[in-house]
Amino acid sequence: MRSLVEGTDVKTRPLSVAILGAGAAGLCMAIKLREAGVEDFTIFEKASSVGGTWRDNTYPGSGCDVPSMLYSYSFEPKPDWSRKFAPQPEIVDYFETVARKYRLLPNIRFNTEITEARFDEEEGLWRIRAADGTEFMANVLISGVGQLNRPAYPKIEGLNDFKGVAFHSARWNHDVDLAGKRVGVIGNGASAIQFVPEIAPKVARLTIFQRTPNWCVPKPDRPFKEWEKGLYRSFPFLARIQRWWTWMMLERNYLAFVQGSFFGKLFEKAALKEMETHIKDPELRRKLTPDYPAGCKRILLTNDWYPALARPNVEVETSHIARVTADSIVTEDGVAHPVDVIIHATGFESTDFLAPMKIVGRGNADLNHVWARGAEAHRGVAVSGFPNFFMLYGPNTNLGHNSIIFMIECQANYIAQCVAALRNSRLRYIDVRKEAMESFNRDLQQDMQKTVWAAGCSSWYKTADGKVTNNWSSFTAKYWWEMRHPDFEEYALQGG
Repeated sequence: MRSLVEGTDVKTRPLSVAILGAGAAGLCMAIKLREAGVEDFTIFEKASSVGGTWRDNTYPGSGCDVPSMLYSYSFEPKPDWSRKFAPQPEIVDYFETVARKYRLLPNIRFNTEITEARFDEEEGLWRIRAADGTEFMANVLISGVGQLNRPAYPKIEGLNDFKGVAFHSARWNHDVDLAGKRVGVIGNGASAIQFVPEIAPKVARLTIFQRTPNWCVPKPDRPFKEWEKGLYRSFPFLARIQRWWTWMMLERNYLAFVQGSFFGKLFEKAALKEMETHIKDPELRRKLTPDYPAGCKRILLTNDWYPALARPNVEVETSHIARVTADSIVTEDGVAHPVDVIIHATGFESTDFLAPMKIVGRGNADLNHVWARGAEAHRGVAVSGFPNFFMLYGPNTNLGHNSIIFMIECQANYIAQCVAALRNSRLRYIDVRKEAMESFNRDLQQDMQKTVWAAGCSSWYKTADGKVTNNWSSFTAKYWWEMRHPDFEEYALQGG
């Protein structure tokens, strides 16, 4: 079945939907559209398989820092997760299973990267262009590309002069044997804390170039016992109880992200205790002790990061990188660190959201220009001036304390209701009112000032100017409540 047909008259065919990305968000959106009776949809996926960021991040030790029971759709629980915190291959397998079970594969156009979409106001449709020049049309455009899909590479003098092997952790080069190599890791965030303990025992020398230290707390991980999995399979309601209990425990953690909170101090105490248990060298402790409140940057869950850093063949370098030569990384103190391999653990282009795609709305407005001072959207899903365009995992919907799958489900349910209203009311398009979007974001940014995300440190949660564009400012329960049903008074409705 082809969801989108080139050149078809919009007035003689049913409402059609284009979804960008076959990761957690795109798959969920497709399922919710089908539940709402919308069958004419196509998922455009630039890769050859589903899974999104979990398909791409195959580095050693890759796994989730959200408990497995909660890192799955509420409507499709998995009773037999292998561990409390699932590893990457198992998560990818989960999404592949979901895609097959819900018959989504025929609706996915793989190996199709979308580069541009323009809204035709007269016809009330989106004209969509792929990288190979192919054009499609759809009444509704929904982005499910998320915030963590484009690797960020550091801008360092001499990187192109390096004669060894260099790659990003999100594009791991499995052909490179690291055994006996001198490895330089640029960055020390969420991916580094997972792969460094895996490669440290193999390499001859490992130098971690750290900009700022992280708050790290123990990860309560362990394998599920067979009797536990059997219990969840036999009594599904027990798995649901466990899921919601986990959600409530994580929801409570939001209190740690309120500036100056007692719970935040508890996080810091637990993190310092964990470090002191494994790091005996006073100088290394000094390097690893953050000077900002816990939560301002992402709090990391790990049991083996500190033991890895304490190894005799591992060094933490805090002097900033000045340049790269053919065979070394030179820091600002003039020291050359010989390396055979450079691994960029430098995260993603998280605040650019839909870039480098070009999304053009009414009046020829380019979304990248509209967002020049920082991305924002109405409830994280709609942007004024871009009719019939919705986003999942959009601006200010990331979390520091709970599962993004919960947020995605809230968004998918909301958007499916908007799409159903378009179809049932025979509207040409709906466009969120500018005043509604501005009012929502004023309140959100005001709430944000109470959180540690708005504190002085830099992070991938905010722009270079300090605007927090990625995180939600409150409990997920509040977001769920506000997203139960669209308020169409917040939208301009254009008839057919």
